[in-house]
Amino acid sequence: MKATKAKEKSSKIQLEPYQIVLRPLVTEKGTQLASDTLTRAYTFEVNPLANKTEIRAAIEELFDVKVVNVRTQTRVGKPRRYKFRYGRTKNWKKAIVKLDVEHRIDFF
Repeated sequence: MKATKAKEKSSKIQLEPYQIVLRPLVTEKGTQLASDTLTRAYTFEVNPLANKTEIRAAIEELFDVKVVNVRTQTRVGKPRRYKFRYGRTKNWKKAIVKLDVEHRIDFF
């Protein structure tokens, strides 16, 4: 039984760090979280297939920082309308990454 679980986990698609972290979310709330010396949290749009440990490893490798905590949210797409057609924007995944006190990421 345990051997089958190990096979299932190994058959998952292996993503590269640049495929996991799609883009930083530079918003007012995000920049406020990043500039606060106590929270030191950064927000990213990430691949929906990635889990927290993969996100942690990707951030540490891409930005050469120490990650303390990762929180994720699956955001539901919003309904949109263009002329007479109705549709939805895509669902996406958001990660809030808290860094160690000594580390910092500069986007600008």
